[in-house]
Amino acid sequence: MDLTLLISTFVTVFLAELGDKTQLATVAISGTSNRPLAVFLGSSSALVVASLIGAIAGGSMANLIPADLLQLLASLGFLVIGLRLLWPLLGGIPGGQEGADLAQDVEDGASPKL
Repeated sequence: MDLTLLISTFVTVFLAELGDKTQLATVAISGTSNRPLAVFLGSSSALVVASLIGAIAGGSMANLIPADLLQLLASLGFLVIGLRLLWPLLGGIPGGQEGADLAQDVEDGASPKL
């Protein structure tokens, strides 16, 4: 087993999951239950299965697509997601009012309705 890869993967996933919706859902469920061990086991099992699916899918993709191209596609995917999240704040569609209205709401101190 590659210990460096194991530690690198652990640190990356651990930091990515802090404050993520999975952790927030676990906190919410645990807060409404008096069985924290059951919540821990359920959420841990779900994360393990989701990670297994990701690892298998990633390994399969690596056999079909060169690693450099796969990394480029993943990077472009994150870029598109980021731009879509920022789009309303950047003015939306040229000539449209959606982004301008959102920007005005933020300037006025109102909570933006995303």
